[in-house]
Amino acid sequence: MIAAPAATPPGRIGYVIGRKVMRRSVDRNRLRRRLRESARMARPAIEAFDIIVRVKRPLRVADIGAANAESRHLLARIVS
Repeated sequence: MIAAPAATPPGRIGYVIGRKVMRRSVDRNRLRRRLRESARMARPAIEAFDIIVRVKRPLRVADIGAANAESRHLLARIVS
């Protein structure tokens, strides 16, 4: 996760989930939806930042919940 102060409020969030990380687009979209929901729950505290969420390591479908929990933790660290 990369965060920088937003040039213009509200900040934006981008997601980078490549095909090498998760082969099926259905799984990538499911992860993206879960990450989007985590970011929505962290609003308005994160609106001062532009954030990029990048998944680098291969991820199994069973680990989507763990990745979502990690993103919530990282968003909380950005705010504090």
